[in-house]
Amino acid sequence: MRSKSKPPVLFCLFGPTASGKTELLFKLFNSHNAEVISADSMQVYRGMDIGTAKPSRRQRELLVHHLLDIKTPDQRYHVGEFVQSADALTARISAAGRLPVVCGGTAFYIRTLLCGLPQAPAASPEVRARLVQRLQSEGLDALYAELCRVDPESSAHIAPADRYRIVRALEIYHSCGVPRSQFVRPVSLRADVAPLIIAIDRPRTELYQRINRRVRCMFEQGLVDEVQALAAAGYGPDAPGLRAIGYREFFEHPRIAAEGLAAARDPEVAGAIETAIARNSRRYAKRQLTFFRQMPSVQWVGADSHQLIAERVAPLLHGNDATGA
Repeated sequence: MRSKSKPPVLFCLFGPTASGKTELLFKLFNSHNAEVISADSMQVYRGMDIGTAKPSRRQRELLVHHLLDIKTPDQRYHVGEFVQSADALTARISAAGRLPVVCGGTAFYIRTLLCGLPQAPAASPEVRARLVQRLQSEGLDALYAELCRVDPESSAHIAPADRYRIVRALEIYHSCGVPRSQFVRPVSLRADVAPLIIAIDRPRTELYQRINRRVRCMFEQGLVDEVQALAAAGYGPDAPGLRAIGYREFFEHPRIAAEGLAAARDPEVAGAIETAIARNSRRYAKRQLTFFRQMPSVQWVGADSHQLIAERVAPLLHGNDATGA
């Protein structure tokens, strides 16, 4: 992305889960004028299609998507890896005469791409080893409770099931006595990016209704089968991918913990898991909104304002800088 000349323009479209990002993409773009760089930390995993609401194969034929299905569920995916890939893709897509479109709901990835990586101390193997030992003896809930106490700002942006980031945040705190949230975090846009940033806004009640409907549809589309297939392939609750909302709730249910995933065929068990996924998704959406509203240069637009968004994007498709940069 770095260049001595004018930096390539990119369009960033984001919003909380179930806000309508994917539908809007296909109203605005096709494979002749744009390519999508996915900013979703869970859609990178192969075999996790329904629970992550991944674009279908047909949709990807109509509009090219990058950074989907690039990892197996037992592999980690880091923000630095995302930024490196997104930078390279932005340059390549721009050179081909198409518009790079960054779209997703992983707020930390998008902000880091636009503003740069935050400063933080180097990893401490000794401290990490002690925390991993505590994780095994005390459990993840105990470590997350400690993080909420010593660094509430960081804990607000880290999911309770995100073992890697919980341990990393505590590692920073125990290594230097300073919360992770206190380290310098870039707050302005990188000099080598020229983005138009639009966020989808929906009334909270409407958003929550959409989340509930989406979760119901996931079960109708075969989410139970998908989770069972992942387990049959050897992926369990400790796999990074299966810690995502939509998957971890299966392994947290007491019947499944005792009897295995076959218990998910029981309508009562499936209903309880569906309720848990919907609840966790709504909570995640609330955290996403808080995070997104702290980002610079964002234009919040109503989800049904398709024409307004199209007008703002049109100059980018014709090679003009409409970012205000």
